[in-house]
Amino acid sequence: MFTHVMIGSNDLERARGFYDATFAALKGKPGEMDARGRLIYAHEGGRLMITKPIDGKPATVANGGTIGIAAASHDHVLAWHQAGTAHGGTAIESPPAERPNGSFVAYLRDPDGNKLTARSQPTK
Repeated sequence: MFTHVMIGSNDLERARGFYDATFAALKGKPGEMDARGRLIYAHEGGRLMITKPIDGKPATVANGGTIGIAAASHDHVLAWHQAGTAHGGTAIESPPAERPNGSFVAYLRDPDGNKLTARSQPTK
Protein backbone atom coordinates (compact mmCIF):
# COMPACT_ATOMS: atom_id res chain seq x y z
CA MET A 1 0.00 0.00 0.00
CA PHE A 2 2.74 2.50 0.90
CA THR A 3 5.68 3.45 -1.30
CA HIS A 4 7.42 5.54 1.34
CA VAL A 5 7.18 7.43 4.59
CA MET A 6 8.69 10.91 4.83
CA ILE A 7 9.49 12.64 8.10
CA GLY A 8 11.10 15.94 8.90
CA SER A 9 14.32 16.60 10.74
CA ASN A 10 15.99 19.76 11.97
CA ASP A 11 19.43 18.10 11.87
CA LEU A 12 19.99 15.61 9.04
CA GLU A 13 23.45 14.53 10.23
CA ARG A 14 22.09 13.73 13.71
CA ALA A 15 19.22 11.85 12.05
CA ARG A 16 21.71 9.97 9.86
CA GLY A 17 23.67 8.80 12.92
CA PHE A 18 20.49 7.52 14.58
CA TYR A 19 18.93 5.84 11.55
CA ASP A 20 22.19 4.36 10.21
CA ALA A 21 22.74 2.72 13.61
CA THR A 22 19.18 1.46 14.06
CA PHE A 23 18.90 0.09 10.53
CA ALA A 24 22.33 -1.56 10.80
CA ALA A 25 20.97 -3.39 13.86
CA LEU A 26 18.24 -4.76 11.55
CA LYS A 27 20.84 -5.69 8.89
CA GLY A 28 19.82 -2.73 6.71
CA LYS A 29 22.04 -0.42 4.70
CA PRO A 30 23.12 3.13 5.60
CA GLY A 31 21.07 5.99 4.24
CA GLU A 32 21.99 7.89 1.10
CA MET A 33 21.53 11.59 0.46
CA ASP A 34 19.74 12.35 -2.80
CA ALA A 35 20.28 15.40 -5.04
CA ARG A 36 17.48 17.25 -3.23
CA GLY A 37 19.15 16.86 0.18
CA ARG A 38 16.85 14.11 1.48
CA LEU A 39 18.22 11.18 3.46
CA ILE A 40 16.81 7.93 2.05
CA TYR A 41 16.72 4.42 3.49
CA ALA A 42 15.50 1.70 1.10
CA HIS A 43 14.65 -1.89 1.94
CA GLU A 44 12.53 -4.49 0.13
CA GLY A 45 10.70 -1.92 -1.98
CA GLY A 46 9.87 0.48 0.84
CA ARG A 47 11.61 3.77 1.61
CA LEU A 48 11.96 5.96 4.67
CA MET A 49 12.87 9.50 3.65
CA ILE A 50 14.08 12.19 6.04
CA THR A 51 14.19 15.83 5.02
CA LYS A 52 14.23 19.38 6.25
CA PRO A 53 10.73 20.81 5.69
CA ILE A 54 10.46 22.50 2.28
CA ASP A 55 8.52 25.42 3.77
CA GLY A 56 11.59 26.46 5.79
CA LYS A 57 9.80 26.07 9.12
CA PRO A 58 11.07 23.75 11.87
CA ALA A 59 10.26 20.04 11.64
CA THR A 60 7.73 18.84 14.22
CA VAL A 61 6.45 15.38 15.14
CA ALA A 62 3.06 13.90 14.35
CA ASN A 63 0.93 13.81 17.49
CA GLY A 64 -0.50 10.29 17.55
CA GLY A 65 1.71 9.08 14.68
CA THR A 66 3.93 6.01 14.88
CA ILE A 67 6.18 4.52 12.21
CA GLY A 68 6.38 0.71 12.42
CA ILE A 69 9.54 -1.06 11.29
CA ALA A 70 9.65 -4.81 10.61
CA ALA A 71 12.33 -6.80 12.39
CA ALA A 72 13.35 -10.39 11.59
CA SER A 73 13.53 -11.56 15.20
CA HIS A 74 13.32 -10.77 18.90
CA ASP A 75 17.12 -10.25 18.90
CA HIS A 76 16.87 -7.73 16.03
CA VAL A 77 14.25 -5.74 17.97
CA LEU A 78 16.55 -5.62 20.99
CA ALA A 79 19.56 -4.62 18.85
CA TRP A 80 17.46 -1.88 17.16
CA HIS A 81 16.37 -0.52 20.55
CA GLN A 82 19.91 -0.58 21.96
CA ALA A 83 21.36 1.10 18.85
CA GLY A 84 18.67 3.76 18.98
CA THR A 85 19.22 4.68 22.62
CA ALA A 86 22.99 4.74 22.04
CA HIS A 87 22.59 7.16 19.11
CA GLY A 88 20.34 9.88 20.50
CA GLY A 89 17.00 8.09 20.66
CA THR A 90 14.79 7.91 23.74
CA ALA A 91 13.17 4.73 25.02
CA ILE A 92 9.43 5.28 25.45
CA GLU A 93 6.33 3.41 26.60
CA SER A 94 7.09 -0.02 28.01
CA PRO A 95 10.46 -1.78 27.85
CA PRO A 96 10.91 -4.10 24.85
CA ALA A 97 8.53 -6.99 25.42
CA GLU A 98 6.58 -9.84 23.88
CA ARG A 99 2.94 -9.08 23.10
CA PRO A 100 0.08 -11.54 23.72
CA ASN A 101 0.09 -12.45 20.00
CA GLY A 102 3.77 -13.49 20.21
CA SER A 103 5.32 -10.50 18.42
CA PHE A 104 8.23 -8.79 20.15
CA VAL A 105 7.96 -4.99 20.25
CA ALA A 106 10.06 -1.96 21.26
CA TYR A 107 9.39 1.79 21.03
CA LEU A 108 11.72 4.78 20.60
CA ARG A 109 11.57 8.45 19.77
CA ASP A 110 14.24 9.51 17.28
CA PRO A 111 16.37 12.60 18.03
CA ASP A 112 13.69 14.83 16.43
CA GLY A 113 10.90 13.26 18.49
CA ASN A 114 9.31 11.00 15.85
CA LYS A 115 7.75 7.88 17.40
CA LEU A 116 9.01 4.56 16.06
CA THR A 117 8.36 0.93 16.83
CA ALA A 118 10.23 -2.19 15.75
CA ARG A 119 8.44 -5.50 15.92
CA SER A 120 9.05 -9.08 14.97
CA GLN A 121 6.39 -11.38 13.56
CA PRO A 122 4.37 -13.40 16.07
CA THR A 123 5.97 -16.68 17.08
CA LYS A 124 2.65 -18.35 17.85
